[in-house]
Amino acid sequence: MRKTSSNKINVIAIVGATASGKTSFSIELAKQIGGEIVSADSRLVYKGMNIGTAKPTTDEMQGIFHYMIDLVEPTFDYSAGLYKKQAQEVIKDIFLRGKTPIIVGGTGLYTDILLKGFELPQIKPDKKLRDELNEYTPEELYQILKEKDLEGSQTIEQNDKKKLIRAIEIITLTGKKLSEARGKSNSEYNVEWIGKNFERDILYERINNRVDLMIEQGLVDETKGLLEKYGRAYNIVNTIGYKEITRYLDGILTLDESIELLKKNTRNYAKRQLTWFRKNPEIKWDVFPEKLKK
Repeated sequence: MRKTSSNKINVIAIVGATASGKTSFSIELAKQIGGEIVSADSRLVYKGMNIGTAKPTTDEMQGIFHYMIDLVEPTFDYSAGLYKKQAQEVIKDIFLRGKTPIIVGGTGLYTDILLKGFELPQIKPDKKLRDELNEYTPEELYQILKEKDLEGSQTIEQNDKKKLIRAIEIITLTGKKLSEARGKSNSEYNVEWIGKNFERDILYERINNRVDLMIEQGLVDETKGLLEKYGRAYNIVNTIGYKEITRYLDGILTLDESIELLKKNTRNYAKRQLTWFRKNPEIKWDVFPEKLKK
């Protein structure tokens, strides 16, 4: 593992929709090329949120070092900017030890600010505007965002009220779409982009099967335990998996209804992930590890 003549660190990025096999693929690749894995998933940073985020277990990691996982409690307001800072240090450490950094995840914002040199807009909060926007429901906020920036709206969870408000705030105060408001500097890395995907029907079947497995593994009890320990923490009740089961625990939905809603929301999330990644022309889709040895 060496820097190139441009003095940039070579890294591999494995991206794609949820349930597309990124974890197993990356572990096999890491074993073959002497790599270590840096997660680029905005929910794997939270401790205790294991089953609902499909966080890899110690056995599943197969002895491959994984970083940027289990960093903070769910009550902590972890940001993309903090992720970039910490992930850069991890990549540097991996490089200095002669290993190959493999960035793996489905959070497009995280991979882009880390690997493409994107900078988050430094816009101070506008309390008056935030108070006004807070009066709207998530559904109404999402419609407002769609009208202002259709492309940008596809990168945010439809009921993530905090992020929706922040996105509308940035657009309102800068007069620019989200993609334009984000500055860009030269990236520190040369990136080999690999995309994992399946035909839609197969991907949806994998998602449905994954949700069923989560239920079998104890997602209901995990959600109950998180709520008891942390209360209605924003990062719990607004994360796919936990928010649907919370509605079941609140008596709003039956368990079957919450499971079906979880499957639907996960499928919709997968669509948005693919929409994001398909805009990156550098991604080589479904390149298998054995091809990289050549």
